[in-house]
Amino acid sequence: MSFTRRLLGRWSTRFALGFLVLLVLCALLAPWISPHDPLVGGQDALQPPLSAGYLLGTDNLGRDILSRTLDGSRVSLLVGLASAFVAVCLGVLVGALAGYCGGWVDPLLMRVAEFFQTLPRFVVALIVVALFGASVPKMILVIALLAWPQLARVVRASVATLRNAQFVEAARVAGMGHVGLLAKQILPNAAAPIIVLTSLDVAMAILMEASLSFFGLGDPNRVSWGAMLNDAQQYLRDAWWMSAFPGLAIALTVLSFNMLGDALNDALNPKRRER
Repeated sequence: MSFTRRLLGRWSTRFALGFLVLLVLCALLAPWISPHDPLVGGQDALQPPLSAGYLLGTDNLGRDILSRTLDGSRVSLLVGLASAFVAVCLGVLVGALAGYCGGWVDPLLMRVAEFFQTLPRFVVALIVVALFGASVPKMILVIALLAWPQLARVVRASVATLRNAQFVEAARVAGMGHVGLLAKQILPNAAAPIIVLTSLDVAMAILMEASLSFFGLGDPNRVSWGAMLNDAQQYLRDAWWMSAFPGLAIALTVLSFNMLGDALNDALNPKRRER
């Protein structure tokens, strides 16, 4: 069975991929497809969904919920993808060095990873953002620094197992250097868990960014789903749509990345390829 058929065999995976593709398109095209300026209010405050000119209604300042939800997807995807990319770079680098070098390098790097792994992610992110200010680049860096240890441990285990494999020994005898062995022989064969954990890290980063924005620690110059939920707290009974649509966007996005991670895990797992 091919990788594509294994990956798309479930309806949940097809739903997740379809939703994520739609979300990326909405984020890229948000400035052109948004019916109103997401930052500018008006006189039509607290209009319900399906009102004239407002498909998803308006908030307490008369801002269009649909336009703000579309614009908020840009921040969520940027933080999620960028922080996952930085975390993957750090995790792969540390894990590969620890697993390949061994000796004193391995326990030293793993102790550092364990230190970061024991830190409560959200509490540390909350403190750091509160102390050093809220901005998208800072949130990306903080989330990435808290997400790399798990990936590093997985990469370290894979590299430590593969470094003595026969094909690696053959490449070493043929004269391939250490960097070439890691980049061309070992890491490509350890890519499956890296890909799976990356998708899960994206979901975690999106959820953490929304949580920080909900507590008022998001970038004040950018629209965020978490900030929209913060604004909606006082209007839960009178204007349910203010919280329903950004909350639904967060839930579907995180759920889709998690379902994609599960599907990738099954599709890339050699023990399940024949099933």
